[in-house]
Amino acid sequence: MTTTPPQPPHNPYAGQPGGYGPPQEQFPQYAGQPGQPQPGTLPPGQQVPGQPMPGQPGEYQGPPPHQAPYGQPQYDQQPGQQYQQPQHDQQFGQRQFQPNMPPVGALQCRFCGAVPAVQAKVRGHMGLLIVMRLLRLEGPFCKTCGTASVRDMTAKSMWQGWWGIGSAIINPFTMLSNIGPWKKFQELPEPAPGAPGRPMNPGKPLFKRPQVLGLLLPIAVIAAIVVGNLTTTTSSEAKAGDCVMNAGTSSDPDVKVVDCSSADAEFKVLGRVSSSVSSTCDMYDEATVTYTEKRGSTGYTLCLGPN
Repeated sequence: MTTTPPQPPHNPYAGQPGGYGPPQEQFPQYAGQPGQPQPGTLPPGQQVPGQPMPGQPGEYQGPPPHQAPYGQPQYDQQPGQQYQQPQHDQQFGQRQFQPNMPPVGALQCRFCGAVPAVQAKVRGHMGLLIVMRLLRLEGPFCKTCGTASVRDMTAKSMWQGWWGIGSAIINPFTMLSNIGPWKKFQELPEPAPGAPGRPMNPGKPLFKRPQVLGLLLPIAVIAAIVVGNLTTTTSSEAKAGDCVMNAGTSSDPDVKVVDCSSADAEFKVLGRVSSSVSSTCDMYDEATVTYTEKRGSTGYTLCLGPN
């Protein structure tokens, strides 16, 4: 009995002993086009039809040169050299943003946060006839906000601080107390830029504001009192032949000397006696009214008759 030895698998593709797959020449993409010479077989200076010459547009010339990062200018680079970041770019890359923060422990203005600042109190006064209102604004203040506070508070006191007897006395001292804080603010340098808040508006100086006319109010009152005392003579200066009027009442008289031709002249002084005893006027037959004023152990009496 004869036995046939086993045969290797049949390879349908010739030229590939012991392997699998089609022969290389059967795939046209690895070979030139029909009728076209193979690359590398042309003489120098000739080119394959339809393909660009070396150095002409359309030829792949290898990897592109080094490109600068997006947003940075292109720099020429020699072969074998490494790209170095420009000096100004390196400095910018090392720079860090730091906010304008005040020094640790420094006083900041309570209104705008600027430095430098100083602690102070600015005062004002309002008179409400019977009652009064005391105003106070406490710092720290920078130069700008402090100056604005002094001007505003003092301007209010100039106009609103006189309406009341007690207010008329206290208001001048209140305005004078702002001189000390004002000097502190003037000694400060200008606030450093970059404050977190908006500073106050200093506005016009005090003597360029209309409120300064409020200072004329107490001056006018004082002037009226002085002029009234100068033009009016009291009973202590009355003498025989003068005319007087009673500006008060019978129980609380207020005798003043007036001109005899005036309509206010009620009585005429017939005589003046250096005694506080009213019976001394009996010597004047026309005397109908007596006015006696006693001052301590001394006094005088006016014997009055109709004018």
